[in-house]
Amino acid sequence: MTATPDLRAPQLASPDLLRSVFRRHAAGVAVITASGDGGPVGFTATSLSSVSAEPPMLSFGIGTGASSWPAISGAEHVGVHLLGEHQRELAATFARSGADRFGAPTVWREGPEGVPVLDDVLAWLVCRIVARVPAGDHRIVLAEVVLGDPAGAGRPLLYHQGRFTALRD
Repeated sequence: MTATPDLRAPQLASPDLLRSVFRRHAAGVAVITASGDGGPVGFTATSLSSVSAEPPMLSFGIGTGASSWPAISGAEHVGVHLLGEHQRELAATFARSGADRFGAPTVWREGPEGVPVLDDVLAWLVCRIVARVPAGDHRIVLAEVVLGDPAGAGRPLLYHQGRFTALRD
């Protein structure tokens, strides 16, 4: 039998509790890209969320200590790429600190609004940033969809229990 926590006691949970719970939450994997002063930047995100249909808007979180944050903090547009199960290595590259994210074998091109667009993804969007909302050591970025392509082939890549995985039949 599991002990029931005292829900009446006001307290803040530890970061470890949040991490432990969200390790059990399967999430889709996206790569967010932007054009920075030193060239393209990007990072792997599992915090992507649809916010509004009218206007079409999404959100994602980024840590203020992330190497991509300086470019995202000043960018007008970002690229949002939904990864397929065949792109585990790409997801790992964009998640790894210090990696050459846009070097070979990453295939990309400059897209609309100068945003780096990755090839062979399930879907991609170019979005205009409308707000950066402080949230602890992160910012929640709200972005309005400008254009995109939903026609990529494959099945989605997921993140669960601290690793990239795929759907099971």
